Amino acid sequence: MARRSLQRLCSDDQNQWRSKVKQVTKANFSLALEEIKTHINCSDFIAVSSQKTGAFSSPWRRPLPFDTPEIAYRKAKDAAEKFEILQFAVCPFRIQGSKIVAYPYNFHLFPRDELNLNMPSYSFACQTSFLESMTRQGVDFNVSIYEGISYLSRVQETKAKNRISDPIPSIISFTSSSSPSVSDAIFMERIKSRIKYWRDSCRDSGKAADEVLVSSLRKIILGSEVYGSRPCISLDVCNDGQVQLINKVVKSFCGDLVPLVIPDRSGGPKTVKVVLTSSEEDMTLLKTELQNHEEEQNKQIRGFREVIDAMSNSHKPIVACNCLNDFTFIHSKFVAPLPPSMAEFLCSLKLVFSNIVDLNHLWKEIGSLKKANNISAASNYLNRQFFVPFDMEIPLQAEEEEQKHHGYNVVRITNLFAKLASMLRLSPDSNTMLAHQSIEDFSNIFYPCSIGLEEPTDEDEVLMKNVKKVNTDDLVFLWGFTSQISAGELKRQLSGAHSALSADFELRLVNRSCAILVFWTPGLAKALLQDIGSGAVESIFLRELMSEGLKATGYEAYKRVCNLGIPEADLADCLDKVLAEATDDIIRRREASEIYWSSEDVIRLNEL
Repeated sequence: MARRSLQRLCSDDQNQWRSKVKQVTKANFSLALEEIKTHINCSDFIAVSSQKTGAFSSPWRRPLPFDTPEIAYRKAKDAAEKFEILQFAVCPFRIQGSKIVAYPYNFHLFPRDELNLNMPSYSFACQTSFLESMTRQGVDFNVSIYEGISYLSRVQETKAKNRISDPIPSIISFTSSSSPSVSDAIFMERIKSRIKYWRDSCRDSGKAADEVLVSSLRKIILGSEVYGSRPCISLDVCNDGQVQLINKVVKSFCGDLVPLVIPDRSGGPKTVKVVLTSSEEDMTLLKTELQNHEEEQNKQIRGFREVIDAMSNSHKPIVACNCLNDFTFIHSKFVAPLPPSMAEFLCSLKLVFSNIVDLNHLWKEIGSLKKANNISAASNYLNRQFFVPFDMEIPLQAEEEEQKHHGYNVVRITNLFAKLASMLRLSPDSNTMLAHQSIEDFSNIFYPCSIGLEEPTDEDEVLMKNVKKVNTDDLVFLWGFTSQISAGELKRQLSGAHSALSADFELRLVNRSCAILVFWTPGLAKALLQDIGSGAVESIFLRELMSEGLKATGYEAYKRVCNLGIPEADLADCLDKVLAEATDDIIRRREASEIYWSSEDVIRLNEL
């Protein structure tokens, strides 16, 4: 009875949390950006979660327990490059004793070319089951398409600034240089004369009516223009040296001139505009206007990436679930195109986020939670088996029309992390005496492959605890059996059908048509593959299975399938295709590597 009451209380709290997630679109993005920057600066941690347009429908195209880091990364990379993020939830929070103070925001995103720069040109895939699931949750795709916030990655921003037709001028910064040459002196004298005549013309206000035409002609001859409401003169330049020479000339006048450099599309100097101000206050106002103009244009170009940059600049620990999946998306959309290798990705990611905590790894530190494979399972188990009281306070109240529960998953991540951190006695500050361990001890480890942000010592090594090390030469992929058979029944039928199958081995189904076998005695997998390949099999039962289409191959063929990104839905068909095209090459290129095999990591086909 008490347990049901506790569960009902937790359910009521969760329903209340759902209505407090701030929904952010283009209309309220500017205000929300300033708010969340303040909350990020005052937080201890930042939880993130995203809603994507899909994932690969084939189970084997997603990271699996037996994948090496490179294969797991390749799979995550393919998904991040193919699908899109429609919602990105961010929740800065701090933990004060038994209270969590959280500020959850859910940003609706959509990639579009708002600046008409012909970039970026996006195309992305949508998986119908994902869209159907989001529709059942009340997601309005019109909000994303018409009201979603656009964004550019850091690499795209650099390219975009060079394509802007009206680049923002910048005040010239003085740099020391050597004594001017004769040609420099002639150039400076000519520029000084032009600026003097132009400045005197602008200052001469005592003109009669019949001098208006003469004044206009003088301005045309001198090249006088208007920058905003202030008079200015444009001076063409060829290089940075000439920019500095003009800056020296301007400094020789009294302090009412402001030199601005206008860049060309390549980023080099094109023109120097010398602006005439009326007073020191007017000069200060001009500089403020330039700064504000630059900030507004940067916000317009970056869009939602302003939030990503704020998270990065804060250096606060980022909490997520399934980090390899989430952060390949984040890197691809908001940082730069994903690099080809895992090591390059980890180095690039660490430059942006130095401290990432994966809940999948964190709850494995609690023995009874090792078999939990999602947030709901871990949360429900904690609520049933442990008493970890936490009061969730969300001061940020969404408007009534915004209470649609989108982005609620980031609040669940926040709540679960607080409970796990309490049980493990973690603290964001390694100097805190009350903490048994620092959060840094659990940072930058991706689970289930447990890929650390530090470069791995062996690129084909998967780092997991409480598991057995196995060489990829001792793994065999098997297909061509009855599609409805269970893993236990298939293992029972195969046991004893070959000398290798008489020893200790494990078998799991990768999908309905393919299984993976792991042999604990070196050499048995090789013997089985050789006999099946040559047809020299003594077992009548195994020969019958081979005549019905049973086939086997080693790990190198599976690696080739993953690297090529073959789109077929069935792994067995992909293996057939690879073996038919490059059997000899695969045999020659067999490269032994190691993975860590866990008997507890069951591949659940109904959840893939």
